Amino acid sequence: MLETVLSLALFAFVATATPGGATTLATASGVRFGFRRSVPLLVGIAAGLAALAGLAAVGLAAALQAAPALQSIMKVIGTVYLLWLAWKIASSGPPPVGSHDGAAPTSFWGGLLLLWLNPKAWAMALAAATSFATVASDPVRRAIVLALTFGLAASLSLTAWCLGGSLLSRVLRTAGQWRAVNVILSLLLVASIIPMWMS
Repeated sequence: MLETVLSLALFAFVATATPGGATTLATASGVRFGFRRSVPLLVGIAAGLAALAGLAAVGLAAALQAAPALQSIMKVIGTVYLLWLAWKIASSGPPPVGSHDGAAPTSFWGGLLLLWLNPKAWAMALAAATSFATVASDPVRRAIVLALTFGLAASLSLTAWCLGGSLLSRVLRTAGQWRAVNVILSLLLVASIIPMWMS
């Protein structure tokens, strides 16, 4: 049992710490808004992933996997949403000194939506639910274990990515440097869409 839980924790950490749409968005938010203002986004992403992992454990992700039309709709909506976020990142300049220029970081609900519209996240949750089915015999307990594990792993890894972005913002001095970082982060976010369409 302990070995299974440790394997699940390692799987969840690797799955949430590797670069992708959520980590790129967390980094970009840290760069632009700092860690404190990015917390609702981070909590939304972690809660979304925890919910997906829990739902996968009780079989709902498998039902989604069996509906190709719904998967295609999710891919299109998810792609449009990520492209919109990438455009927002690319078109933002340096944050103004002493004010917030009316811009706001992506909200809790935006972070939650990011996960719920990402078929890659559903596939990851389904893989975890099937690979670690022996973590608990009862489906409800299994859902709780998976949800807690993925929620905690996502919280830790997204915090690290966001803090990294916040630290990066301290070395950016010119408008050109800010533009370059924003464009790079937006391109990484666009690149994270590609695996969604290859699966």
